Amino acid sequence: MADLSDKLKTLGVQIGAKNIPPRQPRRGNSIDQVIDGRVHVTPLGEAFVVETMYPPDYRHGQVTLGLNASLQTIAAWANETRIAQCEPSRLVFLDTETTGLAGGMGTFAFLIGLGRFDGAVFRLTQIFMRDPIEEPAALAALAEFLQPLDAIVTFNGKAFDAPLLRNRCILNRHEIPFADAAHIDLLPLARRLWRDRLESRALGSLEQHIMGMRRTEDEVPGWLIPQMYFDYLQSGDARPMKGVLYHNAMDVVAMAALLNHIAQMLDDPFNFALEHGIDIIAIGKLFEDLGRLDDAAKLYARGLELELSESAFRESVRRFANLQKRRGDMSAAIELWRSAAGTKQVYACVELAKHYEHKTRDYAQAIEHTRAALDIVRAADFPRDLRKLWQKDLEHRLARLELKNKKSPANRANQRE
Repeated sequence: MADLSDKLKTLGVQIGAKNIPPRQPRRGNSIDQVIDGRVHVTPLGEAFVVETMYPPDYRHGQVTLGLNASLQTIAAWANETRIAQCEPSRLVFLDTETTGLAGGMGTFAFLIGLGRFDGAVFRLTQIFMRDPIEEPAALAALAEFLQPLDAIVTFNGKAFDAPLLRNRCILNRHEIPFADAAHIDLLPLARRLWRDRLESRALGSLEQHIMGMRRTEDEVPGWLIPQMYFDYLQSGDARPMKGVLYHNAMDVVAMAALLNHIAQMLDDPFNFALEHGIDIIAIGKLFEDLGRLDDAAKLYARGLELELSESAFRESVRRFANLQKRRGDMSAAIELWRSAAGTKQVYACVELAKHYEHKTRDYAQAIEHTRAALDIVRAADFPRDLRKLWQKDLEHRLARLELKNKKSPANRANQRE
C-alpha cells in the first residue's frame, strides 16, 4: 500500500527540498540583520537558529524556572510512570508557530521553540525557516536539538504541535524524533486545576493570573502570526518576525515556569502558598481521583475554611461528605450532611435518610429526613425540572420507610404499650 508521501506525489505535491530552486537572497531587513542568530548546518541543509540563555535567577513574573520538585503527582495524573523518573535536563519544552491555526496537510511549523535545562541555566533554541525550502533542515535540527530526551512538555501539544510535527516528519521521510518520549501536556492539567477560578486557561491568562507576568510591547497575538509569516515571505522584511520570535520564546519559558509552579504545588500543597480556597479544593479533587483520600480530606477541610462562592462551598461540602463516607468516617460525613441539610440541600437529606435506614435501622429518623427533602422539593421556589427529578423517588422512599417503620419491632412494642 502506498504511503502518504507517495499518494501526494501522484497529485503533484512536492515532497522535501529536492528539485526546489534555491532561495533567492533578499535585500535589507533579512532575518539575520533583525535577529541575533546563526546558520546551523545539517546534513539536509542550513537552518537559522536563535539561542537565548536564561540565568538561574530569572523569574517569569513571580515564578522561577528551575525544576526542584518531584513530578510524581503529575506522572500519576498523566498515567505515565516514566515522567516521575525524568531528569530536568532531559525534559524539552516545545512550542511551534505555524502557517495555520487549524492544522491540516498544508500547515507547517516555520518556527520551532525548544527549551531545556542546561545545569542551572535554561537554554532556549529557536529554529526559524527563512523559506519553506528549509523545512528538511529545520526538522533535522529539531531531531538534533531534542537529544537527549525523556519527555516533551507542551501546552495543547498533544492536540496540535506533536501531531503537526509528526506529519511533517512523515512527509519529509524523517524519523519522528520524539516518538518514544513521554509527553506532559500542561493544558488539560491547567484546566483541571483552575477551571473553577479562571474564565480562561489559555497560557497568557495563566501567565497573568497564576505567575503574575505581563508580556512586553513586543508581544504579538497568536492569531496574527500565520499572516505575518506569509507577509514576510512576500516582502523579505523580517522586522515583524522579531515579535513572533518573542511570542514563541515567552510561550516556551512560560511552560517551564508553569511546570515548576504546578510541580511544587502538587508535591507539597500543605506548605505551598495557596491563597484561594477554590484552588485548594481543586487539588483535593485531583488527589481524590488519584486515590490519595487522606490527603484529599485534609485539603477539602482546609479549602472550606477559606472564602468560597456559595455554589462552590455547597459542591465542596457534598464532595467532602462523600469522601468521608468512602474513607469510612461516617461521623464526619453525617456532620457535613447535617450542615448541608440545614441549607436545604436535598441530596444531604437523602444521604441522611439512607444512613438511618440502612446503617442504624432508625426508620423514624429516616422518615424525618425524607419528609424534609420532600418539603424542599415541593416549595414554590424549587426548580420545576429538579422537582420532577426528585419528587417521585422521594415519595416512593417515604412510602417504603413508613411501611418498614410500621413493621419494625420497636414500633410494634410501642403499639402494645
